[in-house]
Amino acid sequence: MTIPTRSLGGAVEVGAVGFGAMSYALPYGQQASDTTDRPEDLIGRALELGVTLIDTADIYGESEEIIGRAIAGRRDDVVLATKFGIVSSPTDTRPAQLNGTRPYMRERLERSLKRLGTDHVDLYYLHRVDPSVPIEETVGGMAEFVTEGKVRHLGLSEAAADTIRRAHAVHPITALQTEWSLWSREIEDEIFPLTRELGISVVPFSPLGRGALTGTIASRDDLPANDYRRKMPRYAEGVLDANLATLTVVREIAEAQDATPGQVSLAWLLAKAPDLVPIPGTRRIAYLEQNAHAAQVTLAEDELARLDAVTVVGARETVLDGNWTDGLTPAP
Repeated sequence: MTIPTRSLGGAVEVGAVGFGAMSYALPYGQQASDTTDRPEDLIGRALELGVTLIDTADIYGESEEIIGRAIAGRRDDVVLATKFGIVSSPTDTRPAQLNGTRPYMRERLERSLKRLGTDHVDLYYLHRVDPSVPIEETVGGMAEFVTEGKVRHLGLSEAAADTIRRAHAVHPITALQTEWSLWSREIEDEIFPLTRELGISVVPFSPLGRGALTGTIASRDDLPANDYRRKMPRYAEGVLDANLATLTVVREIAEAQDATPGQVSLAWLLAKAPDLVPIPGTRRIAYLEQNAHAAQVTLAEDELARLDAVTVVGARETVLDGNWTDGLTPAP
């Protein structure tokens, strides 16, 4: 059985649950040598299930090459998304380096197309907003790729409300990618209502709370020593234990639904809008199947209300400036 489909921005039909390929960048202390399923097998199974939106980025290490090999011979079955704009990620001592200029975006698109083994990208995102370049200039350059046929649709990631509105006035923005989960609700105050107004679909990344909402993390001791999450406020010593207590309600609903905590967490997101498509990531087919089957979980109104009441403490990111989570640009 394949999962239902949804329409991104009223323009792109995809499976209700997508696949995020950041996992191939090994962000959470994984090792490339870890035993996982072959990407070709994983993507093949994804397509069998109806998981057609495959999302990667030029900053995700070898992810684009891995996805390119995995979709070889079945490109037309995939809605392929990638991103540009991050030159280097933030560190404890230095803000992110971001670039939204036309020469840079063209160089990165050509590089991505080569790595992905394709002549076009279905959805091309500005990964983070360059604080020194008007969004009109950046989106204007991205729109040229649409005219050239190298890109089908445009997206933004982690952009502020004003940035989204100004970008959409230059060229239709099909999707906004941002972190959204039971543990990350910041989008709900201002950004989500704006996307509904403008007809922009939301594609939540880290929809499982960076793994916490799967119920497989019991304490910080379960995180590798080099795991990036150890630096995140919600995973801090003492804070994580308090936040993990919120999983009690998720587990109770999961038991009633004969589902996993992760599936309940994804089903809660899917209920937020008919065109919302989360992109959980994994390198294992078993978890891919669990995530996809969340599209078949229907939560009752009282269950949704209980989940809406979940709260956590601590900021979602260590670095909150430098346009990392609220991308602003100067006036044109």
